[in-house]
Amino acid sequence: MTTTRKDAIRKLLAICLFAICSLGISAQKFALVDMEYILKNIPAYERANEQLNQVSKKWQAEVEAISTEAQTMYKNYQNEVVFLSQEQKKAKQDAIMEKEKQAAELKKKYFGPEGELFKKRTSLMTPIQEEIYNAVKDISDLRGYQLILDRASDSGIIFGSPKIDISNEVLQKLGYAN
Repeated sequence: MTTTRKDAIRKLLAICLFAICSLGISAQKFALVDMEYILKNIPAYERANEQLNQVSKKWQAEVEAISTEAQTMYKNYQNEVVFLSQEQKKAKQDAIMEKEKQAAELKKKYFGPEGELFKKRTSLMTPIQEEIYNAVKDISDLRGYQLILDRASDSGIIFGSPKIDISNEVLQKLGYAN
């Protein structure tokens, strides 16, 4: 074969391959959801957030009360230190350190990675998230979507046509019609 004929066959194969790939891509269906919008329109989510805020404030106040107590103990210690014996100094220092340790442990218990706030958030939010996921999955199965992206997340979506946003449909499926 001549070089020009080989080039022509390669070009024809490349065009065919491109056409086949284009057909495959155009057959896929995509949709967007806006999870922030959906969650804002679910009263149970708002109630759960309010409940989390209340318990968080309560626990924060407990931690701050113990921290304040430790600070007060330290200030009193500084004012009295010249009048204390070595044993009394040591006892007061130990008491202050114990109080600071209590505050740190309580903070970790409530706000740590596996703390009470995390557990509470999980118990309140997981059912809502599962309900949304199931609604999105049902719509996806019904409409034949291969991919549904969250436009509210930091996924790098620069533009998404409102025509493919199914957020209101998800809310309707959940019983929160707009």
